[in-house]
Amino acid sequence: MSDLVVTILGKYNYWLCVILMMIGLYAMIAKNNLIKKLVGMNIFQTSIILFYVSIGCKKGATIPILHHGAGHHGVDPTHYINPLPHVLMLTAIVVSVSTFGVALALAIKVYRKHKTLEEDEILMQLRSE
Repeated sequence: MSDLVVTILGKYNYWLCVILMMIGLYAMIAKNNLIKKLVGMNIFQTSIILFYVSIGCKKGATIPILHHGAGHHGVDPTHYINPLPHVLMLTAIVVSVSTFGVALALAIKVYRKHKTLEEDEILMQLRSE
């Protein structure tokens, strides 16, 4: 195999991020049902979280825990993974779940008022009022 094919196949996690992002973007733009739009938004958020976790990894690196008395003077930071992207993505997961829950609650309120979750029908009802 050529070096280009090996390089492309070696970055499969980034390709997965792009595919998931495009699926989520398509669902948010092309679908008329509010629940499908919300699920698309959730897929889009998940792809971004996967992307950040992917770029936060380093091959052959370890977690940045130094043992007491291990000689702190000769620590090489290139041997350790930066935990900040992973910690931030844990926060993003919590925000994503919370956003999704609130959006579903709002969708229930919209359904109770308009008896539909189709965007076109809701807009038509709003224009006729």
